[in-house]
Amino acid sequence: MSRSSAPSAVPSVPRRREGFSKDFDFLCACTGVELAPERSARIAAWDESGLDWSELLRLAEHHGVLPLVARNVTTHARGLPPEVGQSLRSAFEANVRRNLWFASELVRIAQHFEKSELRAIPYKGPVLAESAYGDVALRNFGDLDFLIATADFEQAKQVLAELGYRPSAELSPAVERLWLRYGYERSFDSAAGKYLVELQWGLLPYFYAVDLRVEELLARAGGAALGGREVGCLSPEDSVLVLCLHAGKHLWMRLIWVCDIAETVRAQTVDWALVGARASELGIVRILGVSFWLVRALLGVSLPGPAQEIVDGDPEVQVLGEQFAARLARSAGYDFESAEYFRWILRLRERRGDRWRYLWRLLWTPGAGDVAAVRLPEALFPLYRAVRVVRLMRRLA
Repeated sequence: MSRSSAPSAVPSVPRRREGFSKDFDFLCACTGVELAPERSARIAAWDESGLDWSELLRLAEHHGVLPLVARNVTTHARGLPPEVGQSLRSAFEANVRRNLWFASELVRIAQHFEKSELRAIPYKGPVLAESAYGDVALRNFGDLDFLIATADFEQAKQVLAELGYRPSAELSPAVERLWLRYGYERSFDSAAGKYLVELQWGLLPYFYAVDLRVEELLARAGGAALGGREVGCLSPEDSVLVLCLHAGKHLWMRLIWVCDIAETVRAQTVDWALVGARASELGIVRILGVSFWLVRALLGVSLPGPAQEIVDGDPEVQVLGEQFAARLARSAGYDFESAEYFRWILRLRERRGDRWRYLWRLLWTPGAGDVAAVRLPEALFPLYRAVRVVRLMRRLA
């Protein structure tokens, strides 16, 4: 695979897919920063589509793409009903105010981390909006995520405390040590609201068996401008991997996660040879393939040649992509502690060894629910594996 990001030759707008409602299909046409002429023309001719505006706005909010829909509809639609136009403008302005606060808070926190000589890289949120969407106002987000090394968690927690942030859930020191081993994130609240900041020392819980070390991401990280300040950011290649993993973990339930991947691929210069090598090493090529398939199928975005090769290289990609697209179009949810969810994650791993590691860790790795169900002294923490097995078997029965 080469570094070139030249797109493969595919139509700009996909044909209407069977099973998609008119409103969801139109939503997909409105979701993008740089719209092809065909998509702009379709928005302009909205009155020919028989849209239910209340349903479209509900879908846009549910899928996290309301800022893009508001910008694109108010820019391109002709003869828009006044009440719809006002609703879209109000939603866009509210998102701008919220995002500007988050952006300023991110810079404040990042500066304190830097003063403490602590390496912490923000991702998603304002940095993603600026680097991939080109405007912090065009993406919806509700918290700030920072990647840190496991060894730096206590120091990072102390820095956040100095800024008025406290853990969203109180854990004993012993349980927190257990969570640092098997979990991957902790949320923090402040006087401004709950769950505003997340410290993440992993991209996924341990049992997913995707051993992408945050320390490696930190070592490869670069810088990005935000509000006239430079903050850390993931490399373009790691951004692609991380966004695909995040979307895959949630089984692509929201359109915004597909759009994040599309805009990152569009806006960043990606070394696709590195992406392919790292994905192969981690055993997540199929997750990337499904992500890219959905980018093309739902948003009509032309893929770079190497990304299309990933899609074409695995016949399971289209099979899975069709099913996830249909569920996403229905706004279907998942029970993330169900046998159905575990089976989907299993199918997303292309290597047999990774599937066995996933099953083994799923069975034996204690989670927050297991710790909450039975309180054990630290000396007996190994027994949480037995608690995990019992509780898992009950759920799957």
